Amino acid sequence: MRRLGLPAATAALLLTACGGGDPSLNQTGAQPQLPERDETLLPPMKIARPTGWEGASPTVPQGFVITPMGSDLKIPRQILILPNGDILVAEGSGGAAPKLRPKDVIAGYIKSLGKTKVKGGDRITLLRDADGDGRAELQTTFIKNLDAPYGMALVDGALYVANQDALLRFVYTEGQTQITAPGEELTKLPSQINHHWTKSLTASADGARLYVGIGSNSNVGERGMAVEEERAVVWEVDRATGTRRTLATGIRNPTALAIEPLSGALWAVVNERDELGPQLVPDYLTAVRDGGFYGWPYSYWGKNVDPRVRPQKPKLVAEAITPDYALGSHVAALGLSFVTDGGFGGDFAEGAFVGEHGSWNRQDLAGYKVVWVPFVGGRPAGPPADFVTGFINDKGQARGRPVGVAFDARRRILLIADDLSNTVWRVAPVAAQSPPPG
Repeated sequence: MRRLGLPAATAALLLTACGGGDPSLNQTGAQPQLPERDETLLPPMKIARPTGWEGASPTVPQGFVITPMGSDLKIPRQILILPNGDILVAEGSGGAAPKLRPKDVIAGYIKSLGKTKVKGGDRITLLRDADGDGRAELQTTFIKNLDAPYGMALVDGALYVANQDALLRFVYTEGQTQITAPGEELTKLPSQINHHWTKSLTASADGARLYVGIGSNSNVGERGMAVEEERAVVWEVDRATGTRRTLATGIRNPTALAIEPLSGALWAVVNERDELGPQLVPDYLTAVRDGGFYGWPYSYWGKNVDPRVRPQKPKLVAEAITPDYALGSHVAALGLSFVTDGGFGGDFAEGAFVGEHGSWNRQDLAGYKVVWVPFVGGRPAGPPADFVTGFINDKGQARGRPVGVAFDARRRILLIADDLSNTVWRVAPVAAQSPPPG
């Protein structure tokens, strides 16, 4: 531990400091039971160390099969399925946040232990499964020389890519396997410091507007609020002109955005704050309301005040919206995809899949899976259900870590980006034969 710049005894004390919390509480769903705050010198730190799949695959429900669609990627993050069935995968890793506190240094070190050793590709890769057998015959670089790309959207022959510092537009022709022309900058995106660097992206139901999720520059404002200008927000961008407005604020780290198909409403999965205990604060799934304030940094889960933040702003807290659905504390939800056209049918006919990258700051590992959130009439209805698991082996090691998820209604498949094993997984019903693209 001396390489962290701390005395060995101090480092050991910090690493063993851990909070309480009652894991028996129901901490998911629309009305989670929140435990008491348990602020510690340092949150408990436990991350699943990487290991190989060694011939194994993730576990899926009976009646489904999972196969590796593409492999040997360079930190795959988000997935976009094109109309002809081609699959785009954004690859990269960004961020440049300074470590101002000893516990930031330790947290950064612990989190690094759970990551791939592969360098981010700063590119988008195209996968093409022409015969529909679940394995890509073509895997090629589609766009190169990007800057930590993350969110993607296709509207009216234009491909939009959210780099960590700018929203770009590329002309796209169906079936092409490479774009070499430089992208047009639609708008710059906040990138100073970039504690949370990912820029999520989706288009409105009518395609006229783009939505960009921009994470905070700190845990709870400890770097000062000057660096939080236009952070912890969702932007609405006019697709034609690039002009933008702030749609929602106080939404700490909206890591994935998607349109709920029945209502046409914008939804997000959001990563919440640390250091209030291993069972606080729940990451969540919520509709993003125009003009809505979601509490960060002054409160969590609605109007629960965070006492660490100074100065307090009770008038603003009084306006804080309680999120729609808790996913569990520190599960690190990074992917969101709603099913359409009846989904997989049965229990998976209406709702959303959520990719949970996995915890680093609680004693028990949480997340590291893809869950299903059932909806009825465009609203969450019932507890989340595990859908793809097995990313943690029986030794507590991580074989993979899910990020983006994408449901393809035409082919009845779910795709999962795994940024630890650098794989895109494909889940399909056993009896279904996906039609070839086109």
